[in-house]
Amino acid sequence: MWNERYGAESYAYGTEPNTFFAESFSWLKDAKNILLAAEGEGRNAVYAAKNGLRVSAFDISEAGKTKAYALAAANSVSIDYEVGDFLKMDFEPSTFDAAGLIYAHFPPPILSIYHQRIVELLKPNGLLILEGFSTNNLPYREANPKIGGPDKIEMLFSIERIKKEFPTLEILQLEEVEVELNEGLYHQGKGKVIRFIGRKKA
Repeated sequence: MWNERYGAESYAYGTEPNTFFAESFSWLKDAKNILLAAEGEGRNAVYAAKNGLRVSAFDISEAGKTKAYALAAANSVSIDYEVGDFLKMDFEPSTFDAAGLIYAHFPPPILSIYHQRIVELLKPNGLLILEGFSTNNLPYREANPKIGGPDKIEMLFSIERIKKEFPTLEILQLEEVEVELNEGLYHQGKGKVIRFIGRKKA
């Protein structure tokens, strides 16, 4: 599915960074590097690189990687992008100053494992930035399928689920908000999201 979506000429979610991700850069003044999960076509990776961060990204789509490298080249920045099984990738623990999970909705069998691994890869005091669809997005999706997001509640976020998934992170920001998304073809309209910034305790 993702190779088909990212194989189109246009960028599925646009080429501009996610609004919350961009706004969160005020927290990253001292960061040198960042890990971006399920990075798709690279819009957030390129934004991070343009802001001076060394970027590592991963996804399961070769087509996404191709588009990400093309976007990076068009913006005269470089990123590292791996495709495959995240748990088999050769990242060292306590490596990253920050990590981004922007609409990274993993299926239940791997969701908690992936989240735990990402926390392991953060340095002490490293920051996690997350925006994803809320469990309360389902009625919005039913009314307007163009808003996007999973249709399975177990793949969606809630404030309680964030606390359960990331118990070792200090909560700097955690809220459920209604947003008007305008991100490419597949995030269009009003929806409900969870926004989270957490800091790994030293």
